[in-house]
Amino acid sequence: MQPPLDAYSQIVAGVAAELTGKVASLRVPRRGSGRAGESLGSAVLYTGDGYLLTNAHVVGSAQSGTASFGDGTSVPFTTVGADPLSDLAVLRAAGPTPPPAKLGEADELVVGQLVVAVGNPLGLAGSVTAGVVSALGRSLPTRSGSAGRLIEDVIQTDAALNPGNSGGINTAVAGVGLGLAVPVNATSRRIISALMQHGRVRRAYLGLVSAPAPLPAQQRERWARSSGLRVVEVVPGGPAARAGLRPGDLLLTAAGQPVEKAQDLQRLMFADAIGRPLAITVFRNGALVDVIAEPAELVAA
Repeated sequence: MQPPLDAYSQIVAGVAAELTGKVASLRVPRRGSGRAGESLGSAVLYTGDGYLLTNAHVVGSAQSGTASFGDGTSVPFTTVGADPLSDLAVLRAAGPTPPPAKLGEADELVVGQLVVAVGNPLGLAGSVTAGVVSALGRSLPTRSGSAGRLIEDVIQTDAALNPGNSGGINTAVAGVGLGLAVPVNATSRRIISALMQHGRVRRAYLGLVSAPAPLPAQQRERWARSSGLRVVEVVPGGPAARAGLRPGDLLLTAAGQPVEKAQDLQRLMFADAIGRPLAITVFRNGALVDVIAEPAELVAA
């Protein structure tokens, strides 16, 4: 039997060998304060005909840039579309690229599972770090201009990330020892498809930060499940605030469907929910409370 460290190293080395050639180093032009420059990021090849995935905050408002791969290939790209709420963006390479990466299913992840981050931190192409899934279903508050944004259902990991990692097999550097990654699941695939087809995603917006939380024993029996979504923060003036939702509320259902994790709420927040009443049941101060929210359309700042 091999020592545990050898087995661990073999797993990480195998992931690195499979993916480093399929993660591009991005150079994105930036203009501001009267001076031109560029920012660095990462992107992963999504299809064999040159579509790449990255983070919306990596490309910002840029419409083009350059993608470079470990085999020496360097091609220009154009921005097909970006969705700030999910922090996803789709690019299209204008030239030959390596084969696409095979993406998994984030809904099958468990806390403590080994994860590997692949990207180009600080412009150092082909960098690989490893860690574990620290938590699931996190919400990441961020800003775009003067508007508040909430990136829902992100994966927290302790794999070391640095500026430039964003857009690879990871998303953001939130602090020392804290990295966050956008999941690949049915919801994000729906977003990616809309970006590829239409260049944008019409998104409904509630304006709350939430985290999974256990139900009280009595409610577990009533709802035949063990968890709901705790409201951590409500964006002032947003649809959730106007509906009367408060920090501390425990969300149980939305549109008559069980709500246990951020994705359960996020999958409802597409175009057909905009401006339509959304019935939400919460547990508050020992009692069930029904509220009606009207999701607004998320608009660019």
